[in-house]
Amino acid sequence: MSYTWDAAPTPIGLLVAVFAGEALVSVDVTETDPLWEVERVARLLFETPVHEPGAARELARQADEYFDGRRRSFDLPLDWRLAGTGFAAQALQAITEIPYGETASYGEIAALAGRPRAARAVGSACRTTPFSLVVPVHRVIRSDGSVGEYGSSPETKRFLIQLEREALAAAATA
Repeated sequence: MSYTWDAAPTPIGLLVAVFAGEALVSVDVTETDPLWEVERVARLLFETPVHEPGAARELARQADEYFDGRRRSFDLPLDWRLAGTGFAAQALQAITEIPYGETASYGEIAALAGRPRAARAVGSACRTTPFSLVVPVHRVIRSDGSVGEYGSSPETKRFLIQLEREALAAAATA
């Protein structure tokens, strides 16, 4: 299997994406050199992705629509090989069901994924997701209503939640 990578700028940082063919294997947000992220993913894949300018064109288009408030979810083929197996993958799948502009607690996601007592495992799945932003782990919050972390940046998580809520409010008044 050969892998490619590309990057796209967003308001929260550079999206660094790795692909297997057309399918997205990994996407993460960074404010540093994208090669650090590519090297991290290469270690997990046991192969170094080749830079292919333009490979992230569709991801970039959808991200632009998302940040403009015109897109509610991402529609990209996902390759789940780095998402883990078992409960971690089930938790990430459950997270995709959280409606745009809404949030759910780690415990609620654990229950949706079939293990109501596994809130901490949901947190681990969120922290290690290979699909940052595309799988909306930013919509998962603590049971006390606080946002918690998002790639070590609660400010980014707050920004994304607020972005979605404002887009819904604007659409409701339009």
